[in-house]
Amino acid sequence: MSVNNPEYDFKWCPGCGDFGVRRALESAIQKRHAATGIAVANNVVVAGIGCSGNMVHLLEGDQPFGIHGVHGRTLPIAMGVKMANPELNVVVVAGDGDFLSIGFEHIGPQAGRNLNVCAVVMDNGVYGLTKGQSSPTSETGMITSSTPYGKIEEKTNPLSLYLTLGVSYVASAMSSKVKSLANTIVEAMEHPGFSIVHVQSPCTTYNDTYELLKGSVKKGIEPLAWPIPEGHDSADIKAATELLNRGGIPLGVLYKDTTRPDFQSRIDAVTKISDSKSTEELLASFAI
Repeated sequence: MSVNNPEYDFKWCPGCGDFGVRRALESAIQKRHAATGIAVANNVVVAGIGCSGNMVHLLEGDQPFGIHGVHGRTLPIAMGVKMANPELNVVVVAGDGDFLSIGFEHIGPQAGRNLNVCAVVMDNGVYGLTKGQSSPTSETGMITSSTPYGKIEEKTNPLSLYLTLGVSYVASAMSSKVKSLANTIVEAMEHPGFSIVHVQSPCTTYNDTYELLKGSVKKGIEPLAWPIPEGHDSADIKAATELLNRGGIPLGVLYKDTTRPDFQSRIDAVTKISDSKSTEELLASFAI
């Protein structure tokens, strides 16, 4: 069980967007507890490596279970937890470097399975913990410690990627809008299938994008982030794609498909028609 321990004095830089994500996740878990009466310990937070991984050590109040896993492997661990106990509410916390680089290969398979977990991805456009190297969501041409002459690769569009791979719930948010983010995480946790909440969570040390995201009237900077119109049909994937084609970063629920069966439903259906054997029968089949 994850608890605060003075021996592990994990900190984020002042102004880090992850503080807002932490507050939103805490609020979402408490909202779920208040609405259902299910104990907070029914939640499992699975983290990878990076600044986002500190989330399992920094949550306050009644504690969910926390697993600080390995880099890029949050989804396989989450799948193992969910298969061991489908009744648990499993939340993945990851960063853009963690989730979209070495962890990229796991997104498609879990989307295909429609694994019933919620992933909260904190995107700061760099590898913050290891001193600001470029990540998949860094701008092309960006000067970083690992790209002193500019990043060569094209910038990954994570929202477009999730839609393409078949994630059944895709939402976009900002870490500074804590109440809105908390409500979105609650909805994502309740979604019957694979949900991703992609959060713009600026790194004030290596890639401070607050001004670009929010805009500045004084400096003539138009905000990069904009709210999804209320009339948007989140069940229409074409409408979601059209929103992305407008440019910038739309904030809100882009896509939600509640018609697909989740992974556990498919497992249950196969189990009913399979020729399953008891433990005694399986052991006996190995006897000489």
